[in-house]
Amino acid sequence: MQSVHDIWSMILDRLREDLSETTIRTWFDETTVVRLTANELILHCPNDFKRSNIQDRFVKNIEAALLDIFSSEFQVKLMSDEELSRIDAPPSAPRSMMESGEFTFESFVVGASNKLAASAARAVADAPGQHYNPLFIYGNSGLGKTHLLYAIAHVIREKNPNARIVYIKGDDFINDFIESVRTGKAGEFRTKYREADLFLVDDIQFVAGKVETQNEFFHTFNTLYESKKQIVLTSDRPPHEMAQLDDRLRTRFEWGLMVDVQPPSLETRIVIIRNKATQLGFVIDDEIAAYIASKISANVRQLEGTVKKIKAFHDLEGSAVDRATVDRAIQDMTTSSDFLITADSIVKEVCRYFHVDEFQLTGKSKSREIVTARQIGMFLIRTMIGLALTDIGDIFGGRDHTTVMHAIDQVETKMRQNASYAETVRAIIANINAKK
Repeated sequence: MQSVHDIWSMILDRLREDLSETTIRTWFDETTVVRLTANELILHCPNDFKRSNIQDRFVKNIEAALLDIFSSEFQVKLMSDEELSRIDAPPSAPRSMMESGEFTFESFVVGASNKLAASAARAVADAPGQHYNPLFIYGNSGLGKTHLLYAIAHVIREKNPNARIVYIKGDDFINDFIESVRTGKAGEFRTKYREADLFLVDDIQFVAGKVETQNEFFHTFNTLYESKKQIVLTSDRPPHEMAQLDDRLRTRFEWGLMVDVQPPSLETRIVIIRNKATQLGFVIDDEIAAYIASKISANVRQLEGTVKKIKAFHDLEGSAVDRATVDRAIQDMTTSSDFLITADSIVKEVCRYFHVDEFQLTGKSKSREIVTARQIGMFLIRTMIGLALTDIGDIFGGRDHTTVMHAIDQVETKMRQNASYAETVRAIIANINAKK
């Protein structure tokens, strides 16, 4: 959804169909948007003469442009400096997203897919440098790794406002290092990072293969570790899957605790959707929340983005919070809004991936390959769409819920212990999501 400033640009473009560019520049060059609500556009113009002329001559044109854009009638109001000053000024923007207060442990929805990572992050925040140093969190994009970094920083900042907290993305660390070498400021670079009380690095996988950067990071890591300063790293994969990562770094990344985050289950996705709606000040009922959760299964960021779009459509256009609005909100996040992830679609993809048929998968065969495929199928149905254990058992030939539970536990254990096995599961998930 466009910002109010984008919408003002669209309005000006429509005015240009009836007014000359000179007229636009003359009368609207000092005009800015204050607020756009469901039925009102508030503008500010500090020049009394221009404001009066816009009010008398052009308001009808602006209202017609709004009707054309939104298919809904809006009133246009122009404010003077004095009127604008009466509006309560919004709080100062935080210096960074890390300091915004939006990404806290309280706003992080915990489920089976991220419980260990959330608990470890909380332990680190409560006692930095004493537990799990370094803490290494890995998983696909959009699952909440950065949220946990910010939450750790938020707790430590509250306890100690003077704490030196450094947050950096892996690729920015590389660029910062290169710039320090180019400008001869290596000393300042090292001081910045090696004197941190809390060192947070997002997407550390980017340093792999960068020889000089890895060497610099190695010494930075050692300095902080030996000083008992807390280090938290995130990545899209565990250290042993980074082929170009320096062995010295790989070993150190594995010194503390490594935890992964997986795509949230259906139940967790629904809670995320409801919580985000509450944060934004509106309500999404259970049926619509479940519908959204069924459409987006692998990415928390997309879930929250969808809720924000639905809120925008509701506020700006008066759209109902229904399935049609949901489909509209997610149309640029999925290639086909008609595709739903179901138990049947998961079974079909597992069969395709392992080159077995559905009869074999749901039958009595105990061959190693079939059992592997069957267990992964049960695991994916449980985690991606949240089907009950008994219902999953029925899909797989009438097996009881304890068998299904055992299969899910087996997959989770193997994913932690075997990188190749974990990659297989992630590949199947990616294939399923790619069909959406």
